[in-house]
Amino acid sequence: MRQATCSVLDAAYRAGVRWVDVARSYGLAEEFLAGWLAERGHTDVTVSSKWGYTYVGGWRLDATMHEVKEHSASVFSRQWTESRELLGSAINLYQVHSLTVDSPLFTDEALQRALAALTDDGVRVGFSTSGPRQGSTIRRAFDLEVAGRPVFTAVQSTWNLLEPSAGRALAEAHAAGNLVLVKETLANGRLVVRPPELVAHIAHRHGVGPDAVAVAAVLARSWADVVLIGPAGPSQLASNLAATRLRLSEAELRALARLAEPPAEYWARRSSLHWL
Repeated sequence: MRQATCSVLDAAYRAGVRWVDVARSYGLAEEFLAGWLAERGHTDVTVSSKWGYTYVGGWRLDATMHEVKEHSASVFSRQWTESRELLGSAINLYQVHSLTVDSPLFTDEALQRALAALTDDGVRVGFSTSGPRQGSTIRRAFDLEVAGRPVFTAVQSTWNLLEPSAGRALAEAHAAGNLVLVKETLANGRLVVRPPELVAHIAHRHGVGPDAVAVAAVLARSWADVVLIGPAGPSQLASNLAATRLRLSEAELRALARLAEPPAEYWARRSSLHWL
């Protein structure tokens, strides 16, 4: 797994990728990234990580529970210490993992102060979102302040051709000067494994894979500062990165917009997907 990770990171670096996003709950992702950075000596890579979930799956696909979520000051303190021990000052952005509008973080002033303190250490503070109410979460989170300063200046949200409901809130966040990262651009593989007929048709027309069409649709959003992908190998990486050379027409983008699903249906289906 370490070797496979390094091969993807090496290929990504050669292709010009300079941002890597990890999390405490992504298995050994932080450890693998730290080792790769140390071995290669790269100092121009932006690193973002996340706290709030603890991986408990024990590397078993059939585990009863894969991760435990807890947004508390104690978990933040523990996981921030763990992240810094592995990645040191390489962490540029530290995010609350999968914040929702009903998270206890919104009423935990001690946690808010602890997060805000990272800014004084030169670390940007952000949050990621999940679920059908991403827009509400985004707006509520950016309203949080400690001592007259915003707690958050970055957001990482799901936006793809099947689930674009957070788009307006993300555009507002970008316009206000916040950093916007987009995740799950391939809808957890749904836009690639069995792509909608329209996606497959446009991909064939441009001589690329359906993944490139899906990623290019995100790149076309003026508010998307960082677009995340998650290739399992160099060949998938190359296929994903074909999106950077693809310019979808306005007519194609309008047609693709009709693929959107009701958010509640999308997230219900997402929750039923198997771990791979």
